[in-house]
Amino acid sequence: MPLTTDWSELAVAQVQGRSRLITCRNLQPLKILNPTAPSGSCHAVLSSYGGGMVAGDVIQLRITGGADTRLFVSSQSNTKIFKSIDGQVAEQHIAGELAEGALAVVFPDPVVPQAGSRYRQIQHWNIAPNALLLVADWLHSGRMDIGEKFEFHSFFSELHVRHHGRLTLLDRFAFSPDKHIATSPANFSTHQTVLSLYLVGSPADPRFTRLAALFQQLKLVMPDTPQFDLSGHSCLISVTQAKADVYVLRAAAHSRHALQPLCTQVLDVLAEEQFFGYNPLARKY
Repeated sequence: MPLTTDWSELAVAQVQGRSRLITCRNLQPLKILNPTAPSGSCHAVLSSYGGGMVAGDVIQLRITGGADTRLFVSSQSNTKIFKSIDGQVAEQHIAGELAEGALAVVFPDPVVPQAGSRYRQIQHWNIAPNALLLVADWLHSGRMDIGEKFEFHSFFSELHVRHHGRLTLLDRFAFSPDKHIATSPANFSTHQTVLSLYLVGSPADPRFTRLAALFQQLKLVMPDTPQFDLSGHSCLISVTQAKADVYVLRAAAHSRHALQPLCTQVLDVLAEEQFFGYNPLARKY
C-alpha cells in the first residue's frame, strides 16, 4: 500500500468542448508535463527529476477523467529503476477514476529494472459504465544494450479495475530472477521484453469494439498481410477475452524494436477521430 497520504494529482475536465488539465500537482520525484494536443484531447507525460527511480522513491498519483474527456498518459522515456540499497523498494501507485464517456489510455515506455533493483507498481482504476480504459504494462529484462538481462532483484505489478462498481480485472505479476529461472519456457524463454495491453469498456461502445477487433487482428497476423507483418521480428502475441468487457493482449519479443510494429498499429487506431484524432507519440519514435 502507499506509504504516505500525500498524492500527486492529475484531473481532466471538458472546457469549451476540449479536454483540459484542470488540476496538476507534482510531488517529487514525479514531474508531470502537459504538451499541447492538436485536437480536443489532453496529453500528460510522466517524468522524473533524476531520470529514473532510486531505492526508496515512492510515486503516488491520482488521475481523474471527467465526463466525456479524452486523456493520453505517457512517459518521457523508459522508467529506469536503479540499484536497491539496504533492501529498499522503488514504488509507483496510480489511483484512477473515469466518469461517463471518458477515455483514458496509459501507454508508458518500458520499465527497465537495473541490476540489483527492487520495483513495485500498482494501478487501481474505477471506471463508469460507458468509460473506456486502455493500459499498457511493458517490462524489459534490464539494460539489454550492455548485456544486462534479468539481474534485478524483484519486480511486482498489479492492475485492479472496477467497472460499473464491480471488480472486472485483477492481474498480478511477480518475478525474482534469483528464485525463478528467467530462461525457462514457463517464464521468458529467450525473450527479453514483454508487453501487456489491458482493454476495459462496454461491449456496446464502438471504441471498445474497434480496439477489440484490432487485438484479434494482431493475434491473427499473416505474413502476406503487409500492414500487420510481424513475421520477421521474433514476436509472440496472444489475445484473451477475459470477460465481455475485458480484453488482454500479451506480446513477448527479443527486443523493443521487435514490438514497435505492434505499438504502431495500436497508436494508429488511437489516432482515429473517435479516440484522439492524432497520434500523441508520432513525433517521439
